[in-house]
Amino acid sequence: MNWEKSSRREFISRTTLAATGLSLGFNSLSAKAYRRIPGANNRIGVGFIGLGNRGSELMHLFMSNPDCEVAALCDVYEPYVSRKPEEIDPRYIEMGKVPKMGEQFQNNPGRYSDYRKLLDDKNVDAVCISTPDHWHALQTIDSIKAGKDVYVEKPLTITLREGRRMVEAENSGNSIVAVGLNRRGSKVYQKLATEVQNGKIGKVTVARAAHTSNMFPNGIGKLTSEKAPENFDWNMWLGPRAYRDYQYNIAPYMFRWWSDYSSQMGNWGVHYMDVIRWLLGEKAPVAISAHGGKYVIDDDRSIPDTMQVIFEMPSGAIINFSIYEASSGGLVPHGEIELRGTDATLYAGEKGFKLMPTRPGQFQTWKELTTAEDFDANTEMLGDGSNRNSTATLIRNFLDCVKSREKPFCTLEEGHRSTSFAHLANIALATQTRLLWDAEKELFINHEKANALLHYEYRQPWKLS
Repeated sequence: MNWEKSSRREFISRTTLAATGLSLGFNSLSAKAYRRIPGANNRIGVGFIGLGNRGSELMHLFMSNPDCEVAALCDVYEPYVSRKPEEIDPRYIEMGKVPKMGEQFQNNPGRYSDYRKLLDDKNVDAVCISTPDHWHALQTIDSIKAGKDVYVEKPLTITLREGRRMVEAENSGNSIVAVGLNRRGSKVYQKLATEVQNGKIGKVTVARAAHTSNMFPNGIGKLTSEKAPENFDWNMWLGPRAYRDYQYNIAPYMFRWWSDYSSQMGNWGVHYMDVIRWLLGEKAPVAISAHGGKYVIDDDRSIPDTMQVIFEMPSGAIINFSIYEASSGGLVPHGEIELRGTDATLYAGEKGFKLMPTRPGQFQTWKELTTAEDFDANTEMLGDGSNRNSTATLIRNFLDCVKSREKPFCTLEEGHRSTSFAHLANIALATQTRLLWDAEKELFINHEKANALLHYEYRQPWKLS
């Protein structure tokens, strides 16, 4: 980290602490509380790498904090950088997921098509990375080397080894790195993480969650390769991935259905696997099996439309995750996750949870091991309102950590461990094998061909340094 960057960080941290009269032990201030701090105008300059639908959503949440300033913008699609909606390709608008624009910036931010130039911008203290999954590792590592703090969207990586390399880069630098697994900012889940591990529902034996979206019959469609729009840098978008011709149903949004760039196990599964393993106090599975395929939808996707995954955990619990993109309807009757314990079954989501006591089975004489509970976050946790938007809370926490140098709600190690579930599931499906996993060595112990799928060879000149 260079002297200028270090000095600016120290200035922001020291002036904030001096104004509040707090030591480095403080944890998190709400935006409302921060506005009351005398002299709290030492804004954190944030550069935004990736300004599509999600990237713009995150930028707007960052902008809602008075101590944040948009210092720079970067995207491979020029209208997203210039913020000129009239120049967006009509076909992108027709497909949907085009970002909302019309922002008013305090100062004119730097504008770049290459993220490496943004990292050279001295006005940038921290970066928000919301590019496609296959870019996260390189951009995070390069940001750490440039002395920037990092907020990186989920899923953290496209390969498991990328995640470990990112953690190693963080450990060798001085950057604060937070991962955008937004449920870590949910007060409902923060409450449950403590209570479940303290035995709220007894010993948990099964957890379930699912992603459902009926994309029958057309899915993402069937298209042929063609020339990318003139103002879209397709070669840069591909980055370390092998070159292929452009298709409109890949970028800028539909990459989620192409295994080279993402997966629905990564897109949605990581959210649920993160919160479940957090509530259970688990790090990684010991065995993984997966079933599924492209059974129904006739489109260009290279990922399954139907998938079932089983993770066997060290504690003896089983986690089931399902992807149903050819049917609709929720798998869990309340909220988004289900935890089945010896004393009660828990249904939870960011809006609250329901706890339903178990009933005695064969040969048992007890009547009830715990009492029913129905928790509504809107009535129980009004407070400063931060429970209403967990992503906003996560961003507020990141900005606070930039100043305090404390660990964020979701660290890089935690983000890596949760994202690993997606990679393990996809590899299990690809190998059609019940895989045994060594979480310390991060290797499969019963399948060498599966180990070969933990990473891929980057296209030159990109390197995972």
